[in-house]
Amino acid sequence: MKIVLKSATIVDSSSAHHGKQRDVLIVNGTIEKIANSIPAADGIKEISLKNLHISQGWFDSSVSFGEPGFEERENIDNGLKTAAYSGFTSVAVNSNSYPVADSKGHIKFLKSKAENNAVNLYPIGALTFGGKGIDLAELYDMKSEGAISFYDYKNPIANANLLKIALQYCQGFDGLVQSFPFEKSVARNGVVNEELSGTRLGLKGIPALSEELQIIRDLYILEYTGGKLHIPTISTKKSVALIKDAKKKGLNVSCSVSIFNLVLTDSVLEDFDTNYKLLPPLRTNEDVKALIKGLKDGTIDGVTSDHNPLDVERKNVEFDRADFGSIGLESCFGALNNILGVDKTITALTRLKGVFGIPEVKIEEGKIAELTLFTPDETWTFTKDDITSTSKNAALLGAKLKGKAYGIISNNNLVLNT
Repeated sequence: MKIVLKSATIVDSSSAHHGKQRDVLIVNGTIEKIANSIPAADGIKEISLKNLHISQGWFDSSVSFGEPGFEERENIDNGLKTAAYSGFTSVAVNSNSYPVADSKGHIKFLKSKAENNAVNLYPIGALTFGGKGIDLAELYDMKSEGAISFYDYKNPIANANLLKIALQYCQGFDGLVQSFPFEKSVARNGVVNEELSGTRLGLKGIPALSEELQIIRDLYILEYTGGKLHIPTISTKKSVALIKDAKKKGLNVSCSVSIFNLVLTDSVLEDFDTNYKLLPPLRTNEDVKALIKGLKDGTIDGVTSDHNPLDVERKNVEFDRADFGSIGLESCFGALNNILGVDKTITALTRLKGVFGIPEVKIEEGKIAELTLFTPDETWTFTKDDITSTSKNAALLGAKLKGKAYGIISNNNLVLNT
């Protein structure tokens, strides 16, 4: 493949070309030349797009595809296409399939489904067999096969000793443990944030305490054991403060936030729209402000779309009975760019690579071309026509977004959604 990107503004703070408009020549998957102007030549495809910007490829640390077992929600092929169209060159795929990805064979299957794809698929192995929270799964074997972390998706680790043993064991092979911040005995049967809005609507609440108690416990265990702990999708002001203090202590802890908890509050629940039934739940405006501040100052390591396709049978029901979750890949960049601006948005979509041990490839001559192509200024409304996912459960339907992905260049493949 030989292509030249014309008049591309480079957004990469690690590159000498950051902030500059350049032509970029890519030959067989490698950046061969970056210059003010690269003349057209035979056999080279020119890519000229309106207000083209390029950055290091974006990474999403939490996506769910239905395959195997729930292909009616989303299969891997379509999921990876959705990721590419949305600007993501790498995705970490959760273990919430059927069967649960809790063995070396399951990890091998997931990787095989993404062979020769433009998007890099990084499997997340279940922490426990069947994701049931009882016995540790085959962690070392899964790591050897390519699992980048261990996580029972959205299932908290109730047994404190299990987390202790997992953190101790994983130090032997540099494994990353994820612990969902959710204390079930406090949350009970809650479905929304425990606040006035939920009470007024007659919906059972999930207190902020349920998240914060679990984080406090996990951080104490991490301080005792050492190791690496990632806390996915925090949602409260106090959670930000707890993790900030832990990092100051020198604990090896990281965390992410879902795009939904950055741009929506529980005030949207008035119409009982089940697309807003999310876990963690949408919180208050005060929490949103704290999350944005934590993201800007580096307390929160990055943003995830928390993409979770669910078929209509699981969403088109009464609010109490609906499943938690929303798709998010297609709308993530435009929603985030609305509140952070271009440079901070790109940082938020790439910084988690370091946490998960994924190489960061800067935009320089001689480097592999792993790029996201996008325009940062286009304003648009997210509608069902913009959804590539098989499932349509989108919490940001109707949202006004700023900026749009054109596609990606990765693994010597060009994928454009235009």
